[in-house]
Amino acid sequence: MKIKTAVFVKSSSLHEQCPKADRPEYAFIGRSNVGKSSLINALTGFGSLAKTSSKPGKTQVINHFMINDTWYLVDLPGYGYAKVSQTDRQKWAQMIDGYLFNRENLTCTFVLVDSRIEPQKIDLEFMEKLGANGVPFCIVFTKTDKLRPPQLQTQLDNYRAKLLETWQEVPLIFVTSSESRVGQKEVLAQIEEWNKSN
Repeated sequence: MKIKTAVFVKSSSLHEQCPKADRPEYAFIGRSNVGKSSLINALTGFGSLAKTSSKPGKTQVINHFMINDTWYLVDLPGYGYAKVSQTDRQKWAQMIDGYLFNRENLTCTFVLVDSRIEPQKIDLEFMEKLGANGVPFCIVFTKTDKLRPPQLQTQLDNYRAKLLETWQEVPLIFVTSSESRVGQKEVLAQIEEWNKSN
């Protein structure tokens, strides 16, 4: 898939405020500072589409972008560490859950995971919640350019083993890097395939 246009549509603080659910939609989410905005910008080829920051918690609303006039890319707030109040964290969690569990045109949620660190409880619990609520998702490993190939393979093997402790099968996995652009063609090709079947 070649992305020709990527246009910001709107920001929403409630799922009811999101654009009309009239085309396939793909959400991107992960722990704060996992490299989500950088990946979105690299995927689309528009360097400033999603706001990037060295400070976690930059995204605080549900952001919709129209891609090629045919599907939505959704930038969701990160979960986990962010220097905000407990009240704000709860509000974000309710907003995210409301979106994920009620958005009928949500085709898949891409859960971003930092490839450099061991499986984190907060990521695993988030995936469990998606599975328990029937929300389709896949895993996207980010920042893989920071690891040597043997290190990366060990991390992937360990993650799969951890998932298989509770899952019957491992979700679809993508290995990506915003810097080297590894894996981006594969992500877009999968989205294109899903779009054709919708």
